[in-house]
Amino acid sequence: MINALRERWLAPRTPTGYRPGVTLGHLLRNLGPLQVHGLEASAAVVHDPVRGWHCELRECVQAHLLMHLVSCELKMTVPALQACDMRLDLRHTGALRRTGVTAVYRGGDKARFAQVRDRLMGHAALLAALMPLDFKRLTLACRDGQWQLVLEHMGGSEVVNRMPAFRRYIQVSPPQRAHLLACLGCFNEALRAL
Repeated sequence: MINALRERWLAPRTPTGYRPGVTLGHLLRNLGPLQVHGLEASAAVVHDPVRGWHCELRECVQAHLLMHLVSCELKMTVPALQACDMRLDLRHTGALRRTGVTAVYRGGDKARFAQVRDRLMGHAALLAALMPLDFKRLTLACRDGQWQLVLEHMGGSEVVNRMPAFRRYIQVSPPQRAHLLACLGCFNEALRAL
């Protein structure tokens, strides 16, 4: 009985006012002419036939006091040439202005991390797309012979407040869209060679 009550009260609940799929629909319109497959309530698979990549888009809900944020994460899976177990984050450097992109070791094979970091930091087109890209989180993991990229853009998200009541979608601007699509194309190419 106590366990049932504890599970009910401590179980994660969707915030009041969350509309599954609405933010994802806005983001799909922002991204433009991509092929959409497997559209679900809060997830979809998109494919860029020009650049040859495909990824999964999924809504992520973060509940806060009297408000919640709905962001969308992009998850791309690419086969790895060399099997390893390694995780890293990519982030911008610079305190006030962006001065570059750096790779941060998060676990696994350190020698392989150094090789991957050097290859990615030497990819000029990838760095050119990453520098102006506004992202909150960009992680790379190699596991079971596959690379998995998870990218969460600052745009393509919705802020919902209950008091005062408002709902605001933060769109992905056309320049950010171009950088995001170029970045995904470069990652698809670079990770297939690693």
